[in-house]
Amino acid sequence: MDEQTFDAFYQSSFSRVVAHIYAMCGNLAEAQDCVQEAFIRAWDHRKQLDAAQSPEAWVRTTAYRLAVSRWRKARRAFRQPDRALEPQQHHSAPDPTRIALDRALDQLPSDQRRVIVLHHLCDLSVAEIADEVGSPTGTVKARLSRGRAALARLLSDDLEVRHA
Repeated sequence: MDEQTFDAFYQSSFSRVVAHIYAMCGNLAEAQDCVQEAFIRAWDHRKQLDAAQSPEAWVRTTAYRLAVSRWRKARRAFRQPDRALEPQQHHSAPDPTRIALDRALDQLPSDQRRVIVLHHLCDLSVAEIADEVGSPTGTVKARLSRGRAALARLLSDDLEVRHA
């Protein structure tokens, strides 16, 4: 992949991959950082990346692994007291439907969450997901089925709580 092709690839897929990683990890800033780092690594390997071999999947997988690694490091680290005293940034109110979906996705096991996001938000087929996550297609289908059932239950519970 030459520099111009890589630039076009970056511009066409950055936002989409950020949305995918955000849906998987639930933190927009982390998702942006991880995707940016993944694209830096892709730049270093751009000569080996082939447009026919789905470089977006390579970047998405790298970003996901970075997000998991950061989450593990953050979990082990202790929060610094001065960070707790920093004023929180205020953003516009998010869509209630998006909040409900994020909460529901957060409650799913990570394997189910990942295949749900890859299938429904990234529009990947079961075979493409199996290749990306390194699992058999039957396992991907089972995770999709269980994840959908759990999401349906979690989202219907959330709706009942909001309307009660």
